Amino acid sequence: MTDTATAARRPGEQALSALGLGAPALDPADASTHTFPDGGRWRTEIPSCEGPEALAVILKESSRLDVPIHRISQGSGVWMLTDAEITEMVEATAERDIELCLFTGPRGTWDIGGSVRSDSRGGGLRARGHDAVAGCMEDAVRATELGVKCLLVADEGVLWTLHRARTSGIIPADTTLKVSALIGPVNPAAYAVYEKLGADSLNVPSDLTLDHLTEIRRVSAAPMDMYIEAPDDLGGYIRMYEVAELIRRGAPLYLKFGLSKAPGIYPWGTHLRDVTLDTARERVRRGRLALDLLARHGADGDMAALGTRLPGSLNRFPTETATA
Repeated sequence: MTDTATAARRPGEQALSALGLGAPALDPADASTHTFPDGGRWRTEIPSCEGPEALAVILKESSRLDVPIHRISQGSGVWMLTDAEITEMVEATAERDIELCLFTGPRGTWDIGGSVRSDSRGGGLRARGHDAVAGCMEDAVRATELGVKCLLVADEGVLWTLHRARTSGIIPADTTLKVSALIGPVNPAAYAVYEKLGADSLNVPSDLTLDHLTEIRRVSAAPMDMYIEAPDDLGGYIRMYEVAELIRRGAPLYLKFGLSKAPGIYPWGTHLRDVTLDTARERVRRGRLALDLLARHGADGDMAALGTRLPGSLNRFPTETATA
C-alpha cells in the first residue's frame, strides 16, 4: 500500500489550516489494509444501464470525458432483456474490457406479495418462495450462457444457491456475484456472512459512516460498492467530497456514480427511453466530477488496472456439506 493511500486528502483542509481551523490529524489505524488483487484500491462502476442503447451512450460519454470504467451494471433484470440485447451488451463491454453485471430474477417488490407495500416494507427485494429462487437461477444460467460474467443478487438464499452453482459447474466458476444495495449489510458481522455466502462485491448503504467502513474492513477484505451519489429511493446522499476518505477507509472499493433527483426507471422499457439515456449520460459526468476532485487533492492514485474484475481470495462457507 502506498503512502498516498493512507494520507489525508480532505478538500479545503490546507486553506483552513492556514487560518488556524485545521481538523485533527487522521488516525493511520483507520485506513484499510486491503486491496484488489493487483494492488489497486478502487474501481469504478456506472449503474442503471438498462439496455444496449443506454450502454452505447455510457461508452461514448466515458470516452469523451475520459472516465475509466471497470464495471457497468443493470437494475431491471435479465428477464427484461432479449437474448440479442444481452449479446450486444456483452460484446460491447468485452471490446472495452469492462465487466457487465445484470440483475437476477424475480424480486418481492414486483410480485403479488403485499407486505412490501406495508409501512415496514416486509421482505423487500428478496425472492419469495421456491419459484422466485428458480427464476433467479433461470436468469443466471441464461445470462452466463450468453457471456455475462457478473450477476447482481438481492437475496441471501439466491446468493448461496448461485455460489453453489458456480462451485458445481452449473454456471462458470469465474462468475462474480454482487450483492444489491437494497439488501446491503450495515454492520461488520453481516458483511462477513455475505462474504461467506459467496459475495464477491457488496453494496453497502450510502449512509454508513466512515467509522462503519473501518469496522467492516477489520473483519473482511471483500470488495465494497458504494454510491458516491445515491438515487433518491436509496436516500439521495451525495458524498463526493468524502470520496478520498471513503477509499482510504473502505478499500478495495467500487465508486458507484449514481444520480439523485432523477425518476426511477425500474423495470425499464422504451416508454422510459429519454430519461434513461439522459440519466446514463449524466452518471458518467458525475464520475468525471468525482475523479477531478480526487485529482485536485492528489488522491487519484492507486486505481486498479482497467480490465480487472476478480475479487481475490475470500472466505467462504464450505459447500461440500450443503444439502439440496
